[in-house]
Amino acid sequence: MRILDSRPPGRLDRRRRLLSDALLWAVVAAPVAYAGFSPPHPRYALPLVVGKLVLLGAAVVASRRQSLVAVVLVVLGSVVDGNFVFAIPVFSYLAGRRSASVGSAVGVFVLIVAGGTALNLGLLGVGAATWFLLASVLLFAAVFPWLVGRYRRQQQELADAGRRHIDALTREQRGAAERIRLRERARIAGEMHDSLGHDLSLIAVRAAALEVAAGLDDRHRAAAGELRASVAAATERLHEIIGVLREEAGASLRPSGETVADLVDGAREAGMAVRLDAAPAAAELPAMAGHAAHRIVREALTNAARYAPGAPVEVRLTRDGGRVEVSVVNDAPPAGPLPAPPSQGSGLLALAERVRLAGGTLDAGHRADGGFAVRAVLPATAPPATALSATALPATVLPAIAPPAEAAEVGQVARWDERPGPVERPADAEQRLHDARRRVRRSLLVALVAPVGFALVLSLVYYPVATAGTVLDRATFDQLRVGAARSELVGLPRRHLERPAAGDRAGCEYYTDGNFPLAAPTWRLCFTDGRLVSKEWIA
Repeated sequence: MRILDSRPPGRLDRRRRLLSDALLWAVVAAPVAYAGFSPPHPRYALPLVVGKLVLLGAAVVASRRQSLVAVVLVVLGSVVDGNFVFAIPVFSYLAGRRSASVGSAVGVFVLIVAGGTALNLGLLGVGAATWFLLASVLLFAAVFPWLVGRYRRQQQELADAGRRHIDALTREQRGAAERIRLRERARIAGEMHDSLGHDLSLIAVRAAALEVAAGLDDRHRAAAGELRASVAAATERLHEIIGVLREEAGASLRPSGETVADLVDGAREAGMAVRLDAAPAAAELPAMAGHAAHRIVREALTNAARYAPGAPVEVRLTRDGGRVEVSVVNDAPPAGPLPAPPSQGSGLLALAERVRLAGGTLDAGHRADGGFAVRAVLPATAPPATALSATALPATVLPAIAPPAEAAEVGQVARWDERPGPVERPADAEQRLHDARRRVRRSLLVALVAPVGFALVLSLVYYPVATAGTVLDRATFDQLRVGAARSELVGLPRRHLERPAAGDRAGCEYYTDGNFPLAAPTWRLCFTDGRLVSKEWIA
């Protein structure tokens, strides 16, 4: 059984961070504290140790948000206590892991090198060998761990980009399936509304006419009334089903080849009094406008049969230049409307959307005499190819009619995605993954090549400084005669190297043969009372 912690996640995260920071401080402070509390204890040893530990604590705190500041703090601490050098790799790695800026890190390292060079060579007066040693320590204790940390950061970004790419592909696949499902539901709803709704309305008109027909006995009249009531109930159930299936952007299909005249003829056969006034020029309409005109007439006739039985209906199609006006007007029902459920208006809403997509306008409403009128103005010519663009459509239409890429371009939030914000397209996620891979390869290359390059640069800087005026070649060394006065020795360099700490002898001078890159001492010449008493080759 999994036991859930009831504490807030934010508090748990803070405690984890505090615990990790405390552990980090303990690790980096151990060398400093051990050296500070070990005997002998000089004066003011305790305050100095406490100050060093406080400095390390400040570096730990700064490493969370200003990781490069933490590196500067421990480098400054190394000037006072050499044990700070153990903390430099740790904070340099954290700087590469937590800091996204490369330029800031380069600037900090350049500043440290420049300041350290000025301090050691200018103020402290250390030799070139000591400077080279300190620069090498900075290279391998600070720069290389920073490169490793940055490489790890790039790896994490690559893993995140891979997960986002997989998420985007999954959303895209689910989105495609969802759009197909919604389109099919919209198509079914349109077919049921346009075909079954229209037919049921005509059946109700026929049943109502049969119910009031003369010469019909009471038994048959009651049966006709029950038939009419059953049709009305079936129509209402159909309306409920359509309400579940309908999508505002759903497209309906009409029977192949059916015209407005065919709709009017079918209504007349059902007993409706319909008059058609259609101009010949209005018959030739673009595909979307033609579908819209057919849908307008069918919807209006269906509503007239349902809510105004027995009322005459006039259907008009007139053309004026590049526009076609479609109007369906019915008078008030002579005997009042038949009992029927109240209209929900969904048919007119879908009809208005269809007309708008065709480039027209729709106006529908009750007339002063109690009738009802539906009027639409449609374009008589096909719109330009750019007229129906995805960006011109409302957000509710895009999921059903726009391709996946177009829906994502306008920032649609997919219905199957529970996370807020714009959905990332698979192409963008793939590009992000590609960029992350490229950055990882580049970071790995830099992590491998940069230390070698830095070491070469240090050597090229150190070698001329260390060897200037100190190189003694083999031929000159062989010509030096033991016992000769120093002023008689020809070819001696103008200066000599510093005495090595190991095997140092008083009165001896050290020279190099120019070995690269360290320029280590190669020859030792010892003098007594100004005369050469020995010359040696140092292995």
